Amino acid sequence: MKRYTLNGAFYYCPVDLTLSVIGGRWKGLVFWNLRAGSKRFGELKKILVGINDKMLTQVLRELEKSGVVNRKVFEVIPPKVEYSLTAEGEKLLPVMELMSDWGGKFEV
Repeated sequence: MKRYTLNGAFYYCPVDLTLSVIGGRWKGLVFWNLRAGSKRFGELKKILVGINDKMLTQVLRELEKSGVVNRKVFEVIPPKVEYSLTAEGEKLLPVMELMSDWGGKFEV
């Protein structure tokens, strides 16, 4: 049986591994909103109605740890941080676009 690993966790199905990276209530939404380019924390918070600071911070850290989101810190005062998709994250965009197309069929 094949095994896959990411960040020390083992998976027996590549789909399960992928869902662990982009699945959940907020990860996919954060990821999807970074597809058009880098965004600051406050910009993401405005877009993602209902997410609190703690959860957004947690999601961004998990996506960064998974290697799909990049965190860039600018050495200015006040501190400025931007988040963007990594090259590995951009490889997931076709999957997310298919999900968007499928979900878009249910628009009311």
